[in-house]
Amino acid sequence: MSKFAARLGAALAALLLTATAQAQDFPKRAITMIVPFAAGGTSDVIARVVAEQMSAALGQPIVIENVAGAGGSTALTRASRAEPDGYTIAIGNAGTSAAAYTIYPKLSFTPDSFVPIAMVAKTFGIIALRKDFPAKDLAEFIAYARKNPGKINLGHAGVGSSNYLICKSFVQAAGIDATLVGYRGAAPALTDAVGGQIDGVCDAAASVSQSINEKLVKGIVVGSNVRLGTLPDVPTSAEAGLPEFEAQGWNGLFAPKGTPPAVIAKLNAAARSAVESDAVKKRFGDLSTVAPDANEHAPEVLQELVTRDVAKYRKLLADDAKQ
Repeated sequence: MSKFAARLGAALAALLLTATAQAQDFPKRAITMIVPFAAGGTSDVIARVVAEQMSAALGQPIVIENVAGAGGSTALTRASRAEPDGYTIAIGNAGTSAAAYTIYPKLSFTPDSFVPIAMVAKTFGIIALRKDFPAKDLAEFIAYARKNPGKINLGHAGVGSSNYLICKSFVQAAGIDATLVGYRGAAPALTDAVGGQIDGVCDAAASVSQSINEKLVKGIVVGSNVRLGTLPDVPTSAEAGLPEFEAQGWNGLFAPKGTPPAVIAKLNAAARSAVESDAVKKRFGDLSTVAPDANEHAPEVLQELVTRDVAKYRKLLADDAKQ
């Protein structure tokens, strides 16, 4: 063996030992979890619920940082450029971590810019209208929309968000022409629907259930194959006569590429502990959100979801890509 090869081997061994030691000590300080949307939306609520329990498992606080803009891409740009040491992670969904690559083809990051940590939640999309909208159910809404093409405004959390995908899936399934209005998060969109500034929202049950139950808006369909326990009066898409509308999503945690596998393993274990806890399951139940099954905790499962949905939304959003 040459002296150069020997020195190179020694250097690599030293780096490996250093990385191993850092992983064993991880975490020694607070972790930042970047949320790609404004406070109060689905991703934000789920992030805070999961982060609280992960903090308990890791013995260090997890600080939520809301970075809204560009349908979540502003946040993921920042996350992709963070030091790959496990102290900066991000929560993503099918919008920010799959559809965005079709909607924003010039992004500074790719799916390979991140390492999956774990899926942490399954969500269900709902279409909710302002309380005085002149339609009492889905059939009447579709009929109204077809008589008034382009005049209905549906709010979402920004182009590329999971709520935007709910909107796109819905209008395509319903065969209607509606104006999709982007906001910097689900919460401000819902606020405008409650106030009557827009006709309705495409949202996840986690953030709109309370407003529906308080009759501030009216839910007309949930993109699920079963009714949600927190919204027993909102029909499924099949019950409402639009089985083509499917809106079951996910939220997952990601770290920048290069984060040591041992650190990912610790974060995964903490995420698994969180979503298996009674506290998270109860809170998720209140939010019409479901924790992953026991066989869905591995990082590889989240990676498969990203790969699948990148292809799925490339087809769904073909028109967006041409603009």
